[in-house]
Amino acid sequence: MIKKLVLLTLLLSAQVQFIFAQLPAIERVEPANWWIGFKDQSLQLLIRGNRIADKTVTLNYPGVKLVSVQKVENPNYLFVNLQISLTAKSGTFPITFSKKGEKAVSYNYELKSRTNHTEGVTNKDFIYLIMPDRFSNGDLDNDKIAGMKDKHFSRDSMYYRHGGDLQGIINKLPYLQDLGITTLWLNPVLENDEFVTSYHGYANTENYQIDRRFGSNSIYKKLVQECHKRGMKMIKDLVHNHIGDQHFLFLDPPAKDWFHQWAKYTGTTYKDQTLFDPYAAAVDKKLMTDGWFDHHMPDVNQQNPLVKKYITQSHIWWIEYAGLDGFRLDTYAYNDREFMAEWAKSVTKEFPKFTFFGETWVNGTANQVFFTEGNTVNQHFDTKLQGVTDFQTYFAINETLNGKFGWTDGVNRLYTVLASDYQYKDPTRNVLFLDNHDTDRFLSKVGEDFNKYKSGIILLFSLRGIPQMYYGTEILMKNFANPDGKVRDDFPGGWATDKADKFTSIGRNEKENEAFNFVKKLANYRKNNTVLQTGKMMQFVPEKGIYVYFRYDAKKTIMVVMNTNEEAVELETQRFAERIGKHQTLINIITDQKFVINKLTLPAKTTYIFELQ
Repeated sequence: MIKKLVLLTLLLSAQVQFIFAQLPAIERVEPANWWIGFKDQSLQLLIRGNRIADKTVTLNYPGVKLVSVQKVENPNYLFVNLQISLTAKSGTFPITFSKKGEKAVSYNYELKSRTNHTEGVTNKDFIYLIMPDRFSNGDLDNDKIAGMKDKHFSRDSMYYRHGGDLQGIINKLPYLQDLGITTLWLNPVLENDEFVTSYHGYANTENYQIDRRFGSNSIYKKLVQECHKRGMKMIKDLVHNHIGDQHFLFLDPPAKDWFHQWAKYTGTTYKDQTLFDPYAAAVDKKLMTDGWFDHHMPDVNQQNPLVKKYITQSHIWWIEYAGLDGFRLDTYAYNDREFMAEWAKSVTKEFPKFTFFGETWVNGTANQVFFTEGNTVNQHFDTKLQGVTDFQTYFAINETLNGKFGWTDGVNRLYTVLASDYQYKDPTRNVLFLDNHDTDRFLSKVGEDFNKYKSGIILLFSLRGIPQMYYGTEILMKNFANPDGKVRDDFPGGWATDKADKFTSIGRNEKENEAFNFVKKLANYRKNNTVLQTGKMMQFVPEKGIYVYFRYDAKKTIMVVMNTNEEAVELETQRFAERIGKHQTLINIITDQKFVINKLTLPAKTTYIFELQ
């Protein structure tokens, strides 16, 4: 064992020495540019170059002050702290690095004028989640990039690159707009120059560069602009907690404390309970937050001030550069919560209407609420997290559609989860979903029962919160996430060689068109009616497998009626007079059929959504 450790140490030392020898005088400056007019006038530049720490830094530009230069353990790094005053003008100026007896080198730094005025993503929106590698191939030239580590390219393998890219998404924007989508959420698109399974994006190796197999920074910005032209928005998927082990910051770290180090590989326990358990052992909390998420995903030390600044600035840079509207925050529970609260303040300070929600794959409403803003469940701390991916409602919808009605089972699970909304500061900022890139496809989850499928779609669009749909759910894509690659199939028609193009009605079969039109009808109805966006909600206690709830505002009242039984049921409506009021007619939003409000015949395992008149 000792011989192996010595050999490993020698190999790592040789790798670092090789990196040192190959570095140019200035290898990178991050962020590569900045903007004038930010409220936070501080800017910290990460400078990386061959023994850059040996050099003296100078600059001269009106409104820009060189505050300090920080050296770290690794002489290949300098951290240059600037102050950009409100009087600074846009323009370019040289930052010079000099050492006696050597030729000075310079980097021309640009300050730009701000242009982004985001409105954020709200419960008026409908989010569509896309895994870019699996949606549409719009540029064959970037399928393979010379010099990148992952050379696997084959649509026959679920773990290899398939060629989907940003241009492909641009090409399909008319399809998405027609469906009623208002917002796109892409799985991470930053460069993932890992050796294997780099397609999913969750182990980034660059913080400021789009993966070249997806396109470029400029193509990404073009995609956002094309969305905005259509009245659509863009959410960027971020990973604070970890990076890929081929990231330059891990291969040649500025300092030992840039990452959480362990004597041997130590993974997180995934036990979120340790963070709020009043009886938790300190070692269990540390394992939860500081353990690595996976072998090739080093856990970032978010208590290091340089790390915090580096991460936060990169995110502010992307908002301003690309004109983003929101962030989805991956593996939120594993982050340092003090840092995440600081991060949230920094982002909203510059972009007051910008929105973000965190992935909280936990069990239990209180567990989920713990991570949200407002200090509502005795957290003794305000996370500033506006919303979450609502796994509790996701679990409850699955139990509603597949479980047997009981005191706490079946649809009573959904009733109870919604009744627990009092714990949130604002539950309407939670993101609702039926499936995503990590879960079973929804159609498979409900046993390919089309009535259950339609019931789930109605719930998605009529419950409180922001609905999110995973690509292909609208055309009945199916499979179980065992392994997860099976739920990341290519969208049929996204490749020129595909036998069927399901982006078109002619390429879909009858059942797929029925599903597509069902989603389209509800999505566009919700898009055009505030009652399903911001309307209040009232639910009635489920009885005998029947669940009824209302959404209402000053303009309209919507009634949702769900029969979870295996047989048809006659439903008297007098019980719901509190919300029905003087309305006399029900209009089926899907079929436009009219009914007199009196007694409803509900087929087995069926859900109706009505507008009251």
